[in-house]
Amino acid sequence: MFSENNLSLDGIFNMKKITSLGYDVVFDDSLSELQLFLVDHDYSQLLILVDRNTNDHCLPVIQAAIPDIVDYDIIEVDPGEENKNIDFCIGVWKTMLDFGADRKALMLNLGGGVVTDMGGFAASTYKRGIDFIHIPTTLLSQVDASVGGKTGIDLDNVKNIIGTFSQPQAVFISNKFLETLDDRQMRSGFAEVIKHGLIQDKSLFERCKTVVLPNLPEDMVYESVQIKNKVITEDPTEKGLRKILNFGHTIGHAIEGYSLVSDNNPLLHGEAIAIGMVCEAYISNKVNGLPDQELKEISDFLMALYPAYDYNTAVYPEFIELMRNDKKNESNKLGFALLNTIGDCAYNNYVEEDLIIESLDYYKSLIN
Repeated sequence: MFSENNLSLDGIFNMKKITSLGYDVVFDDSLSELQLFLVDHDYSQLLILVDRNTNDHCLPVIQAAIPDIVDYDIIEVDPGEENKNIDFCIGVWKTMLDFGADRKALMLNLGGGVVTDMGGFAASTYKRGIDFIHIPTTLLSQVDASVGGKTGIDLDNVKNIIGTFSQPQAVFISNKFLETLDDRQMRSGFAEVIKHGLIQDKSLFERCKTVVLPNLPEDMVYESVQIKNKVITEDPTEKGLRKILNFGHTIGHAIEGYSLVSDNNPLLHGEAIAIGMVCEAYISNKVNGLPDQELKEISDFLMALYPAYDYNTAVYPEFIELMRNDKKNESNKLGFALLNTIGDCAYNNYVEEDLIIESLDYYKSLIN
């Protein structure tokens, strides 16, 4: 499919790379290494998965970066978490069949977390698995969804409950794509950077407090991915340490799932996780002894950075029910990753409903 080209690394500036679970995460604004990768690999077909937004704003960047690669097929899905489900995934599979994709095809997932999650899942299951690469186009997907080998779709508003552990062949990260984001999307992705600081690196959390969005220091994405990579390489399939990456997500995912079906303008992932981190910092204070001052420091920072979400206490049973379906639970016990201090996180903490409700009340008290 791909023509032979006399490409050379001469003249290409040094790229930053992080070696993950058998593949490289390449930080390359020019995306010059993407073409080298495609020419170097003997794939029968290139499929590019996009949503409407990345088709308009990001695909032209890719096309400019791979001018010698002219033979590819585009699969477009609707944007938004509400579309990351089995019905849209079936549509992707059917389109792959229509394009005649065989087991030597390559899927290039160009988009945010919805595209990388669903594209990775579709690729990892099509004909028992074809290769795929990620080109994450949002801050959220660059620091979170594209790294670590988790693929997934949602079911009945339960986040990522269907999925696989399947590693990409490569991940290419370019700051160019962040220029296409509005402030709200940048803020959403920034929540995961903050989380990485809270669970592993207090100095990163302190730096986060000095950032004035949408201006993000370039090295902060690299540093955030380094932290996540350190965790996932030690525990690729989430049997232990990797569970700390779920800080803020037990409650956050429940609130996000509820918002998706209840609100005209649903919360973005990072906005929901910010709420979850406030609530779970409160639980950390009660269960793991997170110091009072650090609870206040976390709460004050997140409440100032993210818009308030004033849910009614009547929806608490719906929140709890969504948490009960969370994949982190064991033996019907609600599982949490909780902070000991800023920069130090524990996992396999199981929490009673009464304390979860207390934490939801705590968040509401900060609004009022």
